[in-house]
Amino acid sequence: MKDGILGPLVSSPMVVRHPGNPVLAASDVPFPATLVFNAGVAKFDGRYVMIFRNDVCERDPFKSLETNLGLAESVDGVRWTVHDRPVLTQDDARRLGAKFYANRGGEMIRRIYDPRITILDGVVHLCFAVDTPHGVRGGIAVTDDFERYEFISMSAPDNRNMVLLPDRIGDRAVRLERPFPVYGRPEAETFDIWIADSTDLIRWGNHDLVLGVEDVPFSNGKIGPGAPPVRTEKGWLTLFHATDVDPSRGKNGWEETWKKRYTVGIMLLDLDNPAKVIGLSRAPLMAPEAPYEVDEGFRTSVLFPGGMILEPDGEVKIYYGAADTVECLATASVDDLLSLVTRP
Repeated sequence: MKDGILGPLVSSPMVVRHPGNPVLAASDVPFPATLVFNAGVAKFDGRYVMIFRNDVCERDPFKSLETNLGLAESVDGVRWTVHDRPVLTQDDARRLGAKFYANRGGEMIRRIYDPRITILDGVVHLCFAVDTPHGVRGGIAVTDDFERYEFISMSAPDNRNMVLLPDRIGDRAVRLERPFPVYGRPEAETFDIWIADSTDLIRWGNHDLVLGVEDVPFSNGKIGPGAPPVRTEKGWLTLFHATDVDPSRGKNGWEETWKKRYTVGIMLLDLDNPAKVIGLSRAPLMAPEAPYEVDEGFRTSVLFPGGMILEPDGEVKIYYGAADTVECLATASVDDLLSLVTRP
């Protein structure tokens, strides 16, 4: 590192990108779609289910027209079939979220995006971000069919990147989150990973710091939760995203300027006290390298993990958005991943 600028970063050899990447792109979607990425993925009732973010845009000059959430299913986690319409639109979000603005109504909700899926208490829970005129809120919804949703919780601004653990700790549900303390930190966009818990998934408290930017050698900017953690015998295996900024990077995508790089980190949280980090890789698990990550897309050099599935045979499927444009898959052995975050 020189003058706070990080040099080249590489992926761990323990992770293998799927040769068929991207596994989902705009061309696979049967309704208007431009950028298909940052999906939540889970196994439920014997099938793989993906809820993906879809941004409908004009490219030159760039203009965002709409953001919605689409649904895809798969029998093998590789080949996906997309449903014929979005499952959550901007209008849906305004209608479902109106109860959180008792005196103003759902018009306060401008956009819903970045979904994460957790099966908790046998129920499908969807975490997501919501843009409003008064800051970003993190929401939680439940569904039993992936078509109809009930919004049950919305955070105060500014908070997002929320993910739920798939098991309760005692009687309490647990979530990782990323608040935006703009005035409380000396550097712009220096955000950390926090934790909170709840007995009813509506009222959240006991907030505590889990991981700070200063703990991550491959970040000089913000970090935040990625995919919902998975339980292993050694602890909660947890992915997170980390950014570094280099003013010399220039354009790097469709936007006029894009100077950030997003990498994937990995850590291990204590099973009984997930606020405690018991293992952390000092190098990124994944860094942008493939052509669909660095050479093309809306924002190049961006990896964002949104889904992680531990298979019975020990394979870990990692689903991630690439270049804010397509959805991709990488795999690794759970034992290999644990070796990165545990001491011999």
